[in-house]
Amino acid sequence: MGQKTHPYGFRLGVIKPWRSNWFAEKDFSELLKEDLMLRRYVRQRLQRAGVSQINIERQPKRVTVEVHTARPGIAIGRRGAEVDKIRDELKALTSKDVSLNIQEIKKPELDAQLVADNLARQLEQRVSFRRAMKKSVASSMRMGAEGIRIVCSGRIGGLEMGRRERSEPAGRVPLHTLRADIDYAMATAYTVSGTVGVKVWICHGEVVAEEEGAARAV
Repeated sequence: MGQKTHPYGFRLGVIKPWRSNWFAEKDFSELLKEDLMLRRYVRQRLQRAGVSQINIERQPKRVTVEVHTARPGIAIGRRGAEVDKIRDELKALTSKDVSLNIQEIKKPELDAQLVADNLARQLEQRVSFRRAMKKSVASSMRMGAEGIRIVCSGRIGGLEMGRRERSEPAGRVPLHTLRADIDYAMATAYTVSGTVGVKVWICHGEVVAEEEGAARAV
């Protein structure tokens, strides 16, 4: 049996918050499907904006969608025209009042999803996978990451046999430590020879609870 678990789900409720904030007893399945549809639609609609994560919060007859993006200018558009357009489209899809908030990601090199998407895009453009991985690791470490790990798997470089390639160890990525702030993401590169999966783990240090910090200070 495999011993792997999703780094975000493993820390959910400990140091990581939920990305969908709502509660329902009767319509749970319908609202869950609506959440998935909203995320899929916004990601597809803002492909060029570098979307990292989408948080959804629900009140009765109102949905708040928070989009974290590296290029807020593309998402907002000229004088907010793009935001208004997407908001109207989401209202038509859900038949509910939708509020759309755009949040800027100041350091895209420290966001696992953006690093994975960028690496997948480079693999699609036939860039050398070793060079691309090395460059991603170097830029993340330079921007202040405590550690980063990258794994690519599939027909890398167009070879007949699929294989798995890991980046050289950089810093520390303690996956079993619950207080370690691990950002994890997956992306898929659609190459000529087939799909190549990209996984990225970035460690942002450790999150220490306030009570624990106070106790240590004493």
